[in-house]
Amino acid sequence: MKRIYFAAFFALLFVLAFAIGCASSGQPHMAAARDQLVAARSDLQAATSDKGGHRERAIALIDDAIAQVDRGMEFARTH
Repeated sequence: MKRIYFAAFFALLFVLAFAIGCASSGQPHMAAARDQLVAARSDLQAATSDKGGHRERAIALIDDAIAQVDRGMEFARTH
């Protein structure tokens, strides 16, 4: 019987820790999207530059997207 209570206690503790972690982590999907945008920007910068201006435009658009994600995350933190 003690084993069941012990297991239930740790299961509950795990669930609570997971819920607290999710709540305190803020915006995990937005943060992941931002990380992917930063990686895409890095890849574009490493590409050769002879793309008729499209590579540079893509980098600028990604910079704008990163800024929007940052603003969205900040908005979520303050509201």
